Amino acid sequence: MRSFEAFKKKALKNPAVKREYDALEAEFALARELIGARAKAKLSQAQVARRMGTSQSAVARMESGRKLPSTTSLLKYAKAVGRELRVTLR
Repeated sequence: MRSFEAFKKKALKNPAVKREYDALEAEFALARELIGARAKAKLSQAQVARRMGTSQSAVARMESGRKLPSTTSLLKYAKAVGRELRVTLR
């Protein structure tokens, strides 16, 4: 069985796949930030959800990187994990 990394490497050789993958970098970067902040706070998705007043599945969707969450949701998430939200444009 092939590893995911081998599959990814082969798939990214296709220019159309690479273009779409690169277009999602902002969503993936945000997902990594959210998951990293939650891990540093040593909280489960369920614990973050309770602190935010939402469901665990909503937190999972935020962390999936498939859709950008609202600023309000990001502010609640940051507070739930003991962080502050900062937005930077580069």
